[in-house]
Amino acid sequence: MAHHHHHQHNGRNGGHRLETVINMVQQPEKPAGVGRFGFTGGLEFTSLTYTVVKKQRGAGGEWEKKDVDLLHEITGYAPKGCVTAVMGPSGAGKSTFLDALAGRIASLDGRVALDGVEMSPSLIKRSSAYVMQDDRLFPMLTVYETLMFAADFRLGSSAVSASDKKLRVENLIEQLGLTSSRNTYIGDEGTRGVSGGERRRVSIGVDIIHGPALLFLDEPTSGLDSTSAHSVIEKVHDIACAGSTVVLTIHQPSSRILLLLDHLIILARGQLMYSGGPKEVTAHLGRMGRKVPKGENSIENLLDVIQEYEQSEFGVKALAEFCLTGLKPPKLTATYGPEGLSTVSSIVQTPISGPGGGDDDFDRSLRSQHSKSPWSGVRLTPSRRPKHKGPGAPHDNHRYTPEIVMGTPTPMSSAYTVNEDDYLTPTHRAPPNATGAPGVGVNALGHRGKFANSYVREVWVLMRRNFTNIWRTPELFLSRLMVLTVMGFLMATMFTKPKDNTQGITNRLSFFIFTVCVFFFSSNDAVPAFIQERFIFIRETSHNAYRASAYVVAGIITYLPFLLLQSATYAAIVWFALKLHGQFLYFLVMLYAALLSTNSFVVFISSVVPNFILGYAAVIAFTALFFLFCGYFLDSHSIPVAWKWMNTISTMKYPYEGLLMNEFNGERVFASEPAVGLILTGNDILKQLGISVEEDRKWWMVLYLLGWAVFYRVLFYLVLRFASKNKRK
Repeated sequence: MAHHHHHQHNGRNGGHRLETVINMVQQPEKPAGVGRFGFTGGLEFTSLTYTVVKKQRGAGGEWEKKDVDLLHEITGYAPKGCVTAVMGPSGAGKSTFLDALAGRIASLDGRVALDGVEMSPSLIKRSSAYVMQDDRLFPMLTVYETLMFAADFRLGSSAVSASDKKLRVENLIEQLGLTSSRNTYIGDEGTRGVSGGERRRVSIGVDIIHGPALLFLDEPTSGLDSTSAHSVIEKVHDIACAGSTVVLTIHQPSSRILLLLDHLIILARGQLMYSGGPKEVTAHLGRMGRKVPKGENSIENLLDVIQEYEQSEFGVKALAEFCLTGLKPPKLTATYGPEGLSTVSSIVQTPISGPGGGDDDFDRSLRSQHSKSPWSGVRLTPSRRPKHKGPGAPHDNHRYTPEIVMGTPTPMSSAYTVNEDDYLTPTHRAPPNATGAPGVGVNALGHRGKFANSYVREVWVLMRRNFTNIWRTPELFLSRLMVLTVMGFLMATMFTKPKDNTQGITNRLSFFIFTVCVFFFSSNDAVPAFIQERFIFIRETSHNAYRASAYVVAGIITYLPFLLLQSATYAAIVWFALKLHGQFLYFLVMLYAALLSTNSFVVFISSVVPNFILGYAAVIAFTALFFLFCGYFLDSHSIPVAWKWMNTISTMKYPYEGLLMNEFNGERVFASEPAVGLILTGNDILKQLGISVEEDRKWWMVLYLLGWAVFYRVLFYLVLRFASKNKRK
């Protein structure tokens, strides 16, 4: 359907299409409106600055605070349909710069624009994908399942039919070269799964499934061997050819990888050292008065030069200065080369107004390429494009005919299905078929809101994924079930049919307090559950795969049947063996509520703590406190006033009191010792323990307990929603 649409447009626009292209090449000073067509777009950033306060030990040993610029006034662009690589020595601020572009830094100065529309961080997040350096994937899902779930989250059910999703995932698997391992588990330290290179490609696949207009990759080649690294970058290059803007940081690219990079941004100490094509690096060094020795890689040579300056007394500032104004850096050693102020041809970063009054030193012919508007710079790259059509550079020819690679419209042809009105509001960037992304019909921003799916649909997909994970790792669930079964069996044999005397009453009390205890301590093993998933959660929600609330709701629903099975197993074992009184239904409901509330509590704790060790410590400490104040050791009337509140917030108090009310209710005699003339009915026992004897009071206990369960879930939601932000302060 999309293709059909294009043909219509091409017919209509065929006439003046060529003119427009020619005009754009001839007159770079055209107003920005024309420049917004697909093939001159891209990401443009102006004077990005990010300052942090560093504490350092001064000379006298006292702490001093110092402002450090992690990024210093970086201006430049990343052209559309190209791979832009951010390079530089370690500590240059590459990852910081990528975070800045991706809207992941809170206090950033400067502006970022995409295709001429200024972007707020939240807007960038919506229209971009960010592939992190480490792969956060569920180990027990297969490659195919992982990508299918990603498709379900990203593409939405309304926009894309199920068969389309399947087709798209199949295409992606083929594109990423994952065909052979499509049914392999991802795996982790414990279980062997796919190889490192494959895992990285799956990671990228998860993020590009919806064909984002912008793709950021943090060190996509780290930890991979040369061949895997090359194949990863090759796939990224194909994505760029299909009309996305790709920015990646890269460390030590091999010569083969360098051939795939279209645009370089080289940083050092947070300052811009070079921006432009890889082929112009030699000229840049030449103008600096450095010659690239024969057979050496010009880019590595430039990095060496940066290193030399960094260690000299001039620092990298001199090179940043050269980059901006063309003022030659001071010589470090005698190097030969043309003297005098040389001009900057490959650099677009000339300040918009030109350096103060120094305009006349610049060669006019070069200056005219940069128009006064920040947009003009971007036109340098596209204006080279028509030249490639000539015999000049056969090597580059395939780059601008992505149809062959992807089977989707070229950025050029798709650009003309865009009406000018589409640019008026930044939220609706392009009509559904104007993205040149891999076979993708709907833009990441399409005509939709923030999330691709409806609320119910999100919960459904998340539940399916949870169930798949539980199914693949049954030991977590079974271990708890085993604990409760064994405990139930022990209790049933220990306290069998307690007699109607004082000892019998003590036995019953012991049984109840121990039951409550087992139920609370047995769910401690839920601590790692969320800590492990947290990173995946942050990764998926940082680009709006689903809502945090949907995640919380799906989590509750997933656990309901399993918790019910656990409590039912225990209840069935002990109820008949101990000949308990009261309602069996109440006994079961109360145990179920106890499991729910403790589960909510543990999950909440695990979302707050940074790691397993603290998580276990916190959960065990709190459970012990709740146990102390539940009313067994000291009944609720004897607890000192100052500690009364602990009795209220102790979630163990409610199942303990509720179960006793259920058991000891009414006039039934529980102990009669005629010798002493002692007759104890159920109500007497409750009165002695300071527990209410009203009939309906016991159901209130269940409600209170469920109230706590809801309360902890809400807290959990708030932590997820507002505290788990993947942002630098």
